[in-house]
Amino acid sequence: MTQNLRRRVLLAGALAATSLIDIARFASDARAEVPPGAKPKIALVLKSLPDPFSVAMVNAARNYQDHFSTQFNLTIRGTVKQTDTGAQIRMVEEMIKAKMNAIVLAPTDSKALIPVVARAIKAGIITITIDNPLDDKAQAAARISVPFVGPNNRSGAKQVGDYLAKWLKPGDQVGIIEGISVTRNAQQRTAGSRDAMEAASIEVVAVEPGNWEYGKGRDVAAKMLADHPQLRALLCGNDNMAMGAVDAIRDAGREGGVYVTGYDAIDAIKPLLADGRVLATMNQFADRQAVFGIDFALKAVTERRKQRDLSPLIETPLQLVTAPKR
Repeated sequence: MTQNLRRRVLLAGALAATSLIDIARFASDARAEVPPGAKPKIALVLKSLPDPFSVAMVNAARNYQDHFSTQFNLTIRGTVKQTDTGAQIRMVEEMIKAKMNAIVLAPTDSKALIPVVARAIKAGIITITIDNPLDDKAQAAARISVPFVGPNNRSGAKQVGDYLAKWLKPGDQVGIIEGISVTRNAQQRTAGSRDAMEAASIEVVAVEPGNWEYGKGRDVAAKMLADHPQLRALLCGNDNMAMGAVDAIRDAGREGGVYVTGYDAIDAIKPLLADGRVLATMNQFADRQAVFGIDFALKAVTERRKQRDLSPLIETPLQLVTAPKR
């Protein structure tokens, strides 16, 4: 390993402030060649750039690239909406035409992105995912393997649900507001929430998608509150939807009677945690995912690894964040 590469890896660890990822272990399949004397070209393709979670990723990625501007070029693209899969597919196609050496992708859809990702890999572009993994069966059908750099969403949601269960009793009714139903991270968080509720003998009476959005989350919460007058809690797949649920509870005149949990620990949720309107959330460290995702891809390119040999999972940390005890 060169001195510059060693220094970059060490700084990635410092920026991410975690020892849970073994940056030194990489392997890969498609070979992304860098012309002699040129810098590797890395693309970061995100979803919903205005979302606070994506903003944290972008800021961390730019900060990381600033530290190593002589070693690689970074191009950042992202959709406006969480659900704009067509736009994201076009962005990946643009990165293929631009002959990127690696693409770090936060997919809007765990299946719909598979064909364009397969084209990228066939073109020799190292491709990995962060935030949301691609569907395992769809990958197998396309004969590709795309590493996921990110947390165990099912475990994270179960931890939130386990904490909520301490405030409920067996037989209580709860609803789950999940993200976009076709995404793996939404499915895993819903599964984790169900795991926790089942373990505590708490009844899940409704599961509906809120598409990761405040407005949709508020509307879904309002419907659940109306349909289930005995509802005691709403488990939300992210903090945007949790904030919508809080407002729906207020509008329904049920403040203090229905608990809310979120996921992501964005800055906007902190006041709601402070005053108890949100009981708990899960910090999955967006900035760490971006930094380690880029470093994973860059190291694979620099060491001329192959896509098929890349480790399928690099698990990043989680931290439960709860409302202060009263």
